[in-house]
Amino acid sequence: MKTRIYYHHTDCGGVVYYANYLKFIEEARTEYFEQKNASIKQLADSGVMFVVARQEIDYKFPAVYGDQLDIQTQVGAITGVRIEFLHEIYNQNKQIIVKAKTILVCVDEKLKPQAIPEDLRKKLG
Repeated sequence: MKTRIYYHHTDCGGVVYYANYLKFIEEARTEYFEQKNASIKQLADSGVMFVVARQEIDYKFPAVYGDQLDIQTQVGAITGVRIEFLHEIYNQNKQIIVKAKTILVCVDEKLKPQAIPEDLRKKLG
């Protein structure tokens, strides 16, 4: 997924505010699901939802106003109820900006863990 850095993404020093990277990887993860023909909205409507159980992020280099970012997302591992997403964010010069890992847990409407449906596992795997 590609995105541009706008003024509202930055702090008073002109660099991307650190928490905004979480928004970028959330958007990239949603796009990843969509590219695999797995709508998060349709999954939620059918009682299959995901919560973030763990987030790791390493900031390698600052992104600044006007940068073009390329957010690369892939699945690292899928277990019974967990999906590990790996993210790398690069700027327009192909310089690594961020490396991140997100662990999602599949839950039901009551936020109780549930097995990831087999058809979704196949789509994402």
